[in-house]
Amino acid sequence: MNTVSEMFGCMVFDDKVMRERLPKETYKAMQKTIQDGRKLDISVATVVANAMKDWAIEKGATHFTHWFQPLTGVTAEKHDGFICPSNDGKIIMEFSGKELVKGEPDASSFPSGGLRSTFEARGYTAWDPTAYAFIKDDTLCIPTAFCSYGGEALDKKTPLLRSMEVINKQAMRVLKLFGNENVTSVKTTVGPEQEYFLIPRELFDLRKDLIYTGRTLFGAKPPKGQELDDHYFGQIKPRVKAYMKELDEELWKLGILAKTEHNEVAPSQHELAPIFATTNIATDHNQLTMEIMQKVAKKHDLVCLLHEKPFAGVNGSGKHNNWSISTNTGINLLEPGETPYENAQFLLFLCAVIKAVDEYQDMLRISVASAGNDHRLGANEAPPAIVSMFIGDELAEILDAIESEKEYDNKEKSLMKIGVHTLPRFSKDSTDRNRTSPFAFTSNKFEFRMLGSASSVAGPNIVLNTAVAEELEKFADILENAEDFETALNDLIKKTIKEHKRIIFNGNGYDDSWLEEAERRGLLNLKTTPDALPYFISQKNIDLFTKHKVFSEAEIRSRYEISLESYCKIINIEALTMVDMVKKDILPAVSSYGRELADIALTKKSLLADMDCSYEEETAAKECALTGELYKNLKILEDAVAKSEKISDMSELSFFCKDEIIPAMNALRSAADELESITSAEFWPYPSYGDLLFGVR
Repeated sequence: MNTVSEMFGCMVFDDKVMRERLPKETYKAMQKTIQDGRKLDISVATVVANAMKDWAIEKGATHFTHWFQPLTGVTAEKHDGFICPSNDGKIIMEFSGKELVKGEPDASSFPSGGLRSTFEARGYTAWDPTAYAFIKDDTLCIPTAFCSYGGEALDKKTPLLRSMEVINKQAMRVLKLFGNENVTSVKTTVGPEQEYFLIPRELFDLRKDLIYTGRTLFGAKPPKGQELDDHYFGQIKPRVKAYMKELDEELWKLGILAKTEHNEVAPSQHELAPIFATTNIATDHNQLTMEIMQKVAKKHDLVCLLHEKPFAGVNGSGKHNNWSISTNTGINLLEPGETPYENAQFLLFLCAVIKAVDEYQDMLRISVASAGNDHRLGANEAPPAIVSMFIGDELAEILDAIESEKEYDNKEKSLMKIGVHTLPRFSKDSTDRNRTSPFAFTSNKFEFRMLGSASSVAGPNIVLNTAVAEELEKFADILENAEDFETALNDLIKKTIKEHKRIIFNGNGYDDSWLEEAERRGLLNLKTTPDALPYFISQKNIDLFTKHKVFSEAEIRSRYEISLESYCKIINIEALTMVDMVKKDILPAVSSYGRELADIALTKKSLLADMDCSYEEETAAKECALTGELYKNLKILEDAVAKSEKISDMSELSFFCKDEIIPAMNALRSAADELESITSAEFWPYPSYGDLLFGVR
């Protein structure tokens, strides 16, 4: 394949392939399912399965799998061959409609949060026909939902699809009030930007912490970090460019719209951004993107780190969730237009989002909560843990004018004057980009910037879809029963602005004064995962999800339990890794170096009594003192881990991890990092931060 257009989607059973390979009636039935959400008859599935099988075999596939997204945060797959025995002792290649529609992986070994007992092993995967099948590693992958024998959702996709149906239903009610009779469906769209680090594989293999936890648990600050801002948007190194080129090609083959790539702020940090897609497809694509990023990196003797904070002292990695709402007729409902003040439909949808973010700020914070992201949120490269909205000066002025019933001075968009006559003038956007805002309006979409780089985008979009659907439903109830639509509409927009403007903040989210201001406004500041998770099972949030049938109460409580357990397990693994590294590597190394210094000093003195040994003696003394501190902090951490093993209640354990284990880990690291700064590189057992961050040349 010589061109990108020939390469793009070549491994996807997409609309073009279906049109070519399916009978006309079967193709029409598939389109009704994809576009309108119609149920698919098993007879249609059988025809589709046969065409899929033939196409996949032509592409070199030998197996098929139901590709799903359990509550582990990564994808899962069980491969079955197309081969079936024939009467003559040979084989034939078969794939039935039943095998396409339903699979049966073992559900007992996936997280269920109490939804399933260990002995209740049966689970089902169900084909999601709205997401195209694709070929990966000679295997036909069929995107599916995953549920238990009792029908409970055991995955991230099922509730996401439910939330998309809910917002479609309520948005359609609102649009009909504005006379949009030609609109038949509404979908949310997402473009998830993905940040990541690349480091040399040979150095990764020498770091137990990276191998076990995905982040460095020790590491002294190098002489240079990101202070000069010289990496951001800088020239891409040839080795990285070769990696990006192959990554793009592999993603394009799978129909993933990878478009933008550049260096990020921290050394060895980069970003990939796709063009937006329908939310469930964007979620599938982002999971594939993370997998392929890591796979391609190995081919270039690199390791792709997706942890939210793999290195202390430099920027962590996030995932910006660019979310919008669009009709099947191609209208973006968050597009302000040339005169947003006069665009009542836009203003109503904007108000629905404002109200949703204010009333469900706790759920948005929970949707991005993880042990890894706790290290990143509130640092100088990420938004604070306080959820707020940035809408820009123009929209803020419009909302103020509506609330105060004043005429809005609708000035023409000003032109940017750059001061060089040969450069073109261009119009300013209606909003700037506020990189300190967790939830920023950027022209015709909202950029939710709190997500961690390793997380699935399903969770935040489930919350966004459901919360906005709730507000649209309330708006529709009021407007459908209004005697005077325009009066009711104006009153509703004005009332919403007045009651929920506290969530709007256009200033600097990093400023300490914002913390005080947010508290005065009554906004939540849930700094850590244990602080946030209890809100998941508040009655308000249970009512939201159960009312719209996105989650049952049992499914909500299961996810609460899984999130708690995951947090505690991650902290425990990190603590045990630190203990292992200190006991087996760091303590022996610094003891050997201290002995070496003492021996050198003795040798010098034996040669000449008044020889200056101040370097050896002072360094040895400091090494000895810090080694003692390191050992003392090691015992404190070991004691804390031992105490944690006796705590059975997961909520109590999560707070113990936050309040006892993490501070003990930080103290142990502090002593070790100071020791690294004075220990000879010949003795230090691990590659340094300088090696890791600047090792890709």
